[in-house]
Amino acid sequence: MVALARRLTAPAPGWTVEADAVVIGSGIAGLTVALRHVELDPRARVLVVTKDVLSAGSTRWAQGGIAAVLDPEDTPDEHLRDTLVAGVGLCDEEAVRVLVTEGPDALKRLMSHGAEFDRDVDGELQLTREGGHHRNRIVHAGGDATGAEVQRALAEAVLAEPRIEVIEHALALDLLRDAEGRACGVTLHVMGEGARDGVGAVRAGAVVLASGGMGQVYAATTNPVVSTGDGVALALRAGAVVRDIEFVQFHPTVLWLGEGSTGQQPLVSEAVRGEGAVLIDANGERFMRGVHELADLAPRDVVAKAIMRQMARTGADHVYLDATHFGEEKWRSRFPTIFAVCREHGIDPVTEPIPVAPAAHYASGGVRTDLYGRTSVPGLYACGEVACTGVHGANRLASNSLLEGLVYGERIAADLVAERPAPGEPAPDDRPEGLIDPRTRTRVQSHMSRGAGVLRSDRSLAEVARALSDARWTPVAVEPCTESWEATNLLTVASALVAAAAVREETRGSHWREDHPDRDDAHWRAHIDIALTAEGLTLTYTPHEELRTELEKAGLDPDAVLGLVRTALEEDLAGGQDVTSVATIPAGQRSVADVVARKEGVVAGLAVAETVFRQAAGLVEVERHASDGDRVRPGDVVMTVRGTTRDLLTMERTALNFLTHLSGIATETRRWVDAVEGTGARIRDTRKTLAGLRALQKYAVRAGGGVNHRMGLHDAALIKDNHVVAAGGVAEAFRAVRQAFPGVLIEVEVDRIDQIEPVLDEGADEILLDNFTVDQLAEAVRLVAGRARLESSGGLTLDVARAVAETGVDYLAVGALTHSAPALDLGLDLRDA
Repeated sequence: MVALARRLTAPAPGWTVEADAVVIGSGIAGLTVALRHVELDPRARVLVVTKDVLSAGSTRWAQGGIAAVLDPEDTPDEHLRDTLVAGVGLCDEEAVRVLVTEGPDALKRLMSHGAEFDRDVDGELQLTREGGHHRNRIVHAGGDATGAEVQRALAEAVLAEPRIEVIEHALALDLLRDAEGRACGVTLHVMGEGARDGVGAVRAGAVVLASGGMGQVYAATTNPVVSTGDGVALALRAGAVVRDIEFVQFHPTVLWLGEGSTGQQPLVSEAVRGEGAVLIDANGERFMRGVHELADLAPRDVVAKAIMRQMARTGADHVYLDATHFGEEKWRSRFPTIFAVCREHGIDPVTEPIPVAPAAHYASGGVRTDLYGRTSVPGLYACGEVACTGVHGANRLASNSLLEGLVYGERIAADLVAERPAPGEPAPDDRPEGLIDPRTRTRVQSHMSRGAGVLRSDRSLAEVARALSDARWTPVAVEPCTESWEATNLLTVASALVAAAAVREETRGSHWREDHPDRDDAHWRAHIDIALTAEGLTLTYTPHEELRTELEKAGLDPDAVLGLVRTALEEDLAGGQDVTSVATIPAGQRSVADVVARKEGVVAGLAVAETVFRQAAGLVEVERHASDGDRVRPGDVVMTVRGTTRDLLTMERTALNFLTHLSGIATETRRWVDAVEGTGARIRDTRKTLAGLRALQKYAVRAGGGVNHRMGLHDAALIKDNHVVAAGGVAEAFRAVRQAFPGVLIEVEVDRIDQIEPVLDEGADEILLDNFTVDQLAEAVRLVAGRARLESSGGLTLDVARAVAETGVDYLAVGALTHSAPALDLGLDLRDA
């Protein structure tokens, strides 16, 4: 079988240009990167490469708008929830939180670049609603021409900026990498005549992919003709990881132009349904009622599936969108573009329903990135539709795409300014090259639409895979040209998509398997990561585990944990870098490292350690082999991390500091728990904790099998001898607390038997027996007889723990658990990748 090309056959570059960063693509994502970069760094020089003219691309075709929390009644949490629901369990919650919290300010900066959105008579932004949104939060321009207005404003701003250079009619070919594997530029082919025509090279410290989607892999799509998956294909050839590429969103309401219609199809925006249009079949029956709580405004995957089912049920090849109740004035003012397109095709939406059917629209997956757009290849970034930031999960929420381009475009610019990468020298590239016969393009598109479109099955995907494999072979030599490069890109992307779709044996979001019709969280709440290697496409199953959710379930504040981690890293790096690792380790070198137990104990803090590694400059893969609370023995591997060697060693000490300390507390706690096992007594902690670490240390106690006393002075009262003196007596102190804070649990400390009865008379919830002997504890238990919970504190050791527990007390309070427990010895063992 002919292998997929790992490099495009092309002439050697005949010219070279240099820049601080090169941005491939001229939509909202790419132009935002360029503009924000020079705003943040006035010395920067950015080159924008676009396949068509600057104003072309997918952004200008966007009709609906940009979703952002601008209404005072709306909240980021509501926007987050709507996005997570649409993503069907595969969104990266942290990435979504970044989107919804940073989105409003990013939108305001877009307006400062000249983008003008529709406003009401009072000058306030008009907000509408689309599928999957529970609030009106979508701004629009020109009624249904939002993308055109955004593209106009950004293009004008770029052309007015002397520090940004634009090369039009240029197809990016392959990534240039230096000897350490870091991106240092890109080769491209300029279609035209002039100083820069033919194949050339851009030398840059960073390469940003913002090349848009891959809709042209299908026969019918809403995407423009330039959307041939060039960015995803380039990234795969460069060794970058592509994630969740099987999740291709089919827009449910694309203007149906007749049987066999191919190429770019006119979109009928979701905003039409947001304004009240409804879906009907040929008999005029509404069919979305009962399908979803939002009916016609359900998320796109739900609507597309419902349309396909209705078409199968009735034998039709399309359904209808009925907005005849709008009237001509509303059509002309709110949706002038759609109105004109319908009229061009002989349809009058004022008097008749619009024929619609699903068509390929948007790729929710793409080149895997972190929260700053960094891919798995150092120096290579991605944003916009070409990227998989984790925002969209298995299905994109309407009007989140333009917002994602804004937010993550700005984040990439900020990272570029912080890093200021300098380009290295391109290294020789000996990867095998190849090209596909451009005549296979329509055949590939036809097979993809027929077997890997809205409806998929094992059989249909196998047939497509065979057809794609056959298309790799050609009986004639293929000349390097735009058509053969595009065909090769399309085939590469299609092959990756079909491979992932065949593996995912479930129906989720925009991936619909007829032979596996149900969502399967037990096996498939996971991501499929794809890389192109010498062995071909390799697929990796990566379970979806939200660190944020995990920390919340553990009773921890994820933001507080992240703050602690960043503070710890700042203590190590102080805004600089790990000078030893930078000096001794090549930038692109990758390694695998195991976190290994050196001593026997109980592990705790694995999620915190993972949080540390996730702060690395590049992508780090983390695989856990143990869970918090597990007993470990010397030599046990509790975690494996993969990434650049520099990143792993830079993060090592901070990750181990947290992990060894928390595991030490869990281990010590378990020793006490084991000592009193079977007695009914519980081991609990005190407030003797290190500043800033109380929540984590108390979590480690729980991981070790203990329980927590109060978290602080605010959530429970403990009346001690000094309080008694100040109040004039135990009873007086108790009454004062009860009167001031009636709902608070009250514990009273006593150091003599005769103090117990008065405390009980006042109604104490708990009594702390301070420095009581075993015999005194037993007497106290008999005296109290279950009227209050009893805690033994002071002078406790493991030697007497069981005897104390057997007296019948409820708790043994051990301050040493958090105050002075020795760290558990764990280390990081590095091995080759």
